[in-house]
Amino acid sequence: MAAIRTWLPLSAGTVLACGTNPDLFFAESPQDVARAKELCAHCPVRAGCLAEALDRGEPWGVWGGELLMRGVIVPTKRARGRPRKDSLAA
Repeated sequence: MAAIRTWLPLSAGTVLACGTNPDLFFAESPQDVARAKELCAHCPVRAGCLAEALDRGEPWGVWGGELLMRGVIVPTKRARGRPRKDSLAA
């Protein structure tokens, strides 16, 4: 993950969650994406992170506690593969 500018003054020694395990914020599994969103919940730069990601049109990943796909916020990540037949509308 590229370095993220900070929009709020951070005290020395403050570590952002995205800096500890950046791969988690670009994970494939829905469970890992949910975990990344949880880690963003109390981040001091969450709002600025999301705003900048939307401005840049980030193609994918968790930014500011939201999942972006093709530069748009989506509520959840669907698991890979075909959707279940029982989830299709009749």
